[in-house]
Amino acid sequence: MITLRVLALLAAVALAVGPAHAQISDGVVKIGVLNDQSGAYADISGPGSVVAARMAVEDFGAAKKGMKVEVISADHQNKPEVGSSIARQWYDRDGVDVIVDVPTSSVALAINQVTREKNKAFLVSGAATSDLTGKACSPNTIHWTYDTWMLAHGTGSAIVGTGKKTWFFLTADYAFGHALERDTEEVVVKNGGKVLGKVRHPLNAQDFSSFLLQAQSSKAQVIGLANAGGDTINSIKHAAEFGIVKGGQILAGMLVFITDVHATCAFAKRFAPQYKGNMPTMVQAGIYSAVLHYLKAVEALKSDDAPKVIAKMKEMPTDDPLFGKGRIRADGRKIHDAYLVEVKKPSESKGPWDYYKILATIPADKAFRPEKEGDCPLVK
Repeated sequence: MITLRVLALLAAVALAVGPAHAQISDGVVKIGVLNDQSGAYADISGPGSVVAARMAVEDFGAAKKGMKVEVISADHQNKPEVGSSIARQWYDRDGVDVIVDVPTSSVALAINQVTREKNKAFLVSGAATSDLTGKACSPNTIHWTYDTWMLAHGTGSAIVGTGKKTWFFLTADYAFGHALERDTEEVVVKNGGKVLGKVRHPLNAQDFSSFLLQAQSSKAQVIGLANAGGDTINSIKHAAEFGIVKGGQILAGMLVFITDVHATCAFAKRFAPQYKGNMPTMVQAGIYSAVLHYLKAVEALKSDDAPKVIAKMKEMPTDDPLFGKGRIRADGRKIHDAYLVEVKKPSESKGPWDYYKILATIPADKAFRPEKEGDCPLVK
């Protein structure tokens, strides 16, 4: 079982022309898409996120409204030092107003700090660590798409509720994996389950044999995959080779994407021809939604002053066809419904991209960590 967030589209918004643009710095709203362009997370984020951001700008109607919006991109290579260097250059020399996406939680935490120092704006879609709205929360950052607390409580509690009480974690060895393992273990234990063991693997690992043998020998009922992207794909492939599922253990993918495994909407139909025929992942759809809401806030303020735009985004409710009504809390957490889904058996799928069946809807007020429990200094 996996937790999927239905991500979505914002209606196009208009921006005043002429004098209303007087407070736009350098006459351009510059959006920097920073992510993994060629590694383990390239499919779930990567070039597709750039496509999503440009679609948001197009649907916003910036050109028709006389407003110049530019989208640039770079590859952070899943390295915090590389991401930080790019962010500093973008903010200091290239006039970037807002950085979006940034999968790989260790990189996102670094960008979060740089953005705060430079007093710019950061819209997170790809990273998952719940620390971004907890101890590391910032008035300059909004966490849009999902986080480890939501993933853990959606999938973990549901599986434990079925009677599967013993777990073994296969965890990506960096900030994201550690946070997801931590948050899921807390849910498992709280609901009467037990963690029999855990093993950590490097990012973008190619051989999972030794890790999976440890998981198999533990006899745990559930093998929790606290990883994502190519690592999840390889984990599942190698687990099949070892006959782990046939042997009675189940794999719980804590963060699985449609590209890893079709609910169709107008956005997906438009996105696919622009990006190798693929359906958008929740990260890429989140980029679209976040960028549109950002531009809506710029419109309302008639300014791209970063702290003011972030504050305005929090002030304005979100409402779109797939997210439904939502809001952004003081800690920077975007709130909306979540869905618990199960991957269909091949015999159940009616065609390409028809992979999910919805098991339950988790209402927005239950899907995310309570605001007062995150230890965010911005919450009073």
